Amino acid sequence: MLAVIQTEPGAALVENALPGALMSTVNLAEVITKLTMSGVPVMQARRAVEAIGVKIVNFDTEQAELTGGLRPATAKAGLSLGDRACLALSRLRGATVLTMDRSWKRVDGFDVVLIRDRTSSDP
Repeated sequence: MLAVIQTEPGAALVENALPGALMSTVNLAEVITKLTMSGVPVMQARRAVEAIGVKIVNFDTEQAELTGGLRPATAKAGLSLGDRACLALSRLRGATVLTMDRSWKRVDGFDVVLIRDRTSSDP
């Protein structure tokens, strides 16, 4: 979402995937955190995410259990709680994950697409 909001490299790939896109409330908190750290007021940050049209999914018990259970498989890749929450939601919904973090490709069993692939024509 940050790539789209901040018009960063990879934004076009994310925009193409937006119809039907999902985001966990954990990841919403991460996006709002990043934006507020750069001086954007909380409500403006929230509106920016809502304007993109992504569906926000509440982080529930099922996602929490799966997120916690992913720690052993993701520890070597250094994935955070937020990263694992994103992967958990993707597994539960059968969705592809878009990220700019190459380490996610080291975790087996997920359909991960890098939005800033070195072979991309994106600047």
